[in-house]
Amino acid sequence: MLLAGAALSGCASMSETVAPAFADPGAYELYDCKQLETERRQLATRTAELQKLMDKAETGAGGAVVSELAYRNDYVAVRGRAQLADDAWRRNRCRETPPNTAPVTSAPQRPDIKPAPKSGRAVR
Repeated sequence: MLLAGAALSGCASMSETVAPAFADPGAYELYDCKQLETERRQLATRTAELQKLMDKAETGAGGAVVSELAYRNDYVAVRGRAQLADDAWRRNRCRETPPNTAPVTSAPQRPDIKPAPKSGRAVR
């Protein structure tokens, strides 16, 4: 078990250099900056989720092996996609959208409806 954990930990250090091999290099070619910003945010969230799952798995007995077998492939694939998205971000010279500039949307206003005048006559 210890030998398997040591062998798999060697893969972990190699995964950062191999990560782009697990992603489509042309995936972000047609993305604009807004799409890239959203994608980068989602990939960062997924990377953090997978890292937490791997850290949690490693706390148990045989956890390093479980972590590698259960989560490492997904982690490497997401890191590869994130690296390609970052490359496209830099190539397009994109800038982060400041958080305070989001457009404010309000609920649509109801038009004022005036009641019809009451009359004693029947309308035909």
